[in-house]
Amino acid sequence: MAFVVPTKDSFREMYAHCAPWDIGRPQKEFVDAEAQMKGSILDAGCGTGENALYFAQRGHAVTGIDFLEEPIERAQQKSAERKIKATFQVQDALRLGDLHQQFDNAIDSGLFHTFTDEQRPQYVAGLAQVLKPGGKLFLMCFSDKEPGDMGPRRISQSELRSAFSKGWQIESIKETHFEITKNLPPNMQFSPGGPFAWFAVIQRQP
Repeated sequence: MAFVVPTKDSFREMYAHCAPWDIGRPQKEFVDAEAQMKGSILDAGCGTGENALYFAQRGHAVTGIDFLEEPIERAQQKSAERKIKATFQVQDALRLGDLHQQFDNAIDSGLFHTFTDEQRPQYVAGLAQVLKPGGKLFLMCFSDKEPGDMGPRRISQSELRSAFSKGWQIESIKETHFEITKNLPPNMQFSPGGPFAWFAVIQRQP
């Protein structure tokens, strides 16, 4: 199947109308994983900030980044309205080294599957720069078990393991589903219960 690599314009259009992932709350998989997280968190591709704000409210020092201004502005507005302290900034996830900062954890909710084969090593190398040795990445991406070709590129377990084969240890990969908005257009339909996904816990090796 031929999946179209998303562009800034395509993401802007989705945020202007109905971004399926913008559900107004954190993804349940990350809520359930919070007990495994100690210390600071980078939310790579944070969107409008629901995951980041959840962790900040739980006492973590959180920085959320996205390559678009619109979702970052919305995240900052939510942070102010809810009186939750979190840092949000416009930043390309393919240039994570520009942050000049290291974190105890990183979360990726639907970002990894947007990259091309050529971009993946660049992204993973950037994660290695910003995660402290022993730090953990919590990554959720579309699964190759999701039928059809609507939405982002599907990822297999073997692709995940290959991408993080050097300098990382994959602790677990579980099958799950993305929670998505209910009011999707008729031409945008996914599996009952939400698109099939993988949720991986991956540790950066010292």
